[in-house]
Amino acid sequence: MHVAHLSLTDFRSYETVDLAMEPGVTAFVGPNGVGKTNLVEALGYVATQSSHRVANDGPLVRQGASRAIVRSVVVRDDRRALIELEINPGRANRARLNRSPVPRPRDVAGMLRTVLFAPEDLAMVKGDPAERRRFLDDLLVVRTPRFAGVRADYERVLKQRGALLRTAAQARRGGGRSPRRAESDSAFAAAGAGDPLSTLEVWDAHLARHGAELLAARLDLVEALRPLVAASYAALAPGSDAACLEYRGTLPAGEGTDRAALAEALRAALLEVRAAELERGVTLVGPHRDDLFLGLGDLPARGYASHGESWSFALALRLAAYDLLRADGGDPVLVLDDVFAELDSRRRRSLAEMVAPAEQVLITAAVPDDVPAELVGSRFDVTEGGVSRVR
Repeated sequence: MHVAHLSLTDFRSYETVDLAMEPGVTAFVGPNGVGKTNLVEALGYVATQSSHRVANDGPLVRQGASRAIVRSVVVRDDRRALIELEINPGRANRARLNRSPVPRPRDVAGMLRTVLFAPEDLAMVKGDPAERRRFLDDLLVVRTPRFAGVRADYERVLKQRGALLRTAAQARRGGGRSPRRAESDSAFAAAGAGDPLSTLEVWDAHLARHGAELLAARLDLVEALRPLVAASYAALAPGSDAACLEYRGTLPAGEGTDRAALAEALRAALLEVRAAELERGVTLVGPHRDDLFLGLGDLPARGYASHGESWSFALALRLAAYDLLRADGGDPVLVLDDVFAELDSRRRRSLAEMVAPAEQVLITAAVPDDVPAELVGSRFDVTEGGVSRVR
């Protein structure tokens, strides 16, 4: 798989940009702040319908414009597909495949597969559990696009159930309606019930069903990633402590991955914490509170790993994702956003050797010397608002 063409209109800093690309290595070189990352961010958006940098679509649209358009031509097994996304902050986005509209933008998910490593990925090692959950769920969606719907369904139920719990907690305290509770009251009314407690059982069932689907997929994914992460980390940091993964959930260990059993366990766990939930007004059990433990030897990477070890672990997670997707069939596009400048010469050489065989590698770098000699290919120079090919 590779991207043969990328066209942007009013995306981030670009009024227009039009690039033809080939398989192999392509480097985007230019000073910090001129828009190199915007180019690879656009491709990541085509693949996942989300940005690795921001949580909403507003910043993706150039200042003064009302919408942004991203077009990409993706080639896989000699078949070409034109994917077009129209980004409309505050309104529904739209998508076209080979110039024909599709019902929902997520219907083109999976047409382009990317694995992107960026400086923000350090948060997977050093940051909060939400960063590691996002890594797992984003990979699930890229690997099996239907999980975009599973993920959205779970988040919708979680939001509705949380709103009902907040309404119930407020009622138990004897509080009146306030502007800050508008969201809770709206969801409460949407549920069509006079008493929040009478509907919690219904929402428990929905949360357990969607949560079990998401949880089972995460557990299977972690099992598949475990040896791949260990191997990638050992290649990047030979002689270091072994890297390990462990899924740590709010359910007791040993539940397995049977969806029916997980759903029943989730419902039972929700009943056990019902009193605490009604007191606090939040959902205390479910995949949204789980974590992916990252370890080096006997110690957690978070808090104990050095800066170099943290970079290597984050890289190992992405390289493992790449290997997993490639094993599913077809090389994903590998994107390395400003990675090599942070690595010492040994890690830089090891990473270059590992990624060189990929069908397409896209690299951003501040200066040409940041691109290892092992990764020779096409090069674009990026300046303020402009991109020009130099080889």
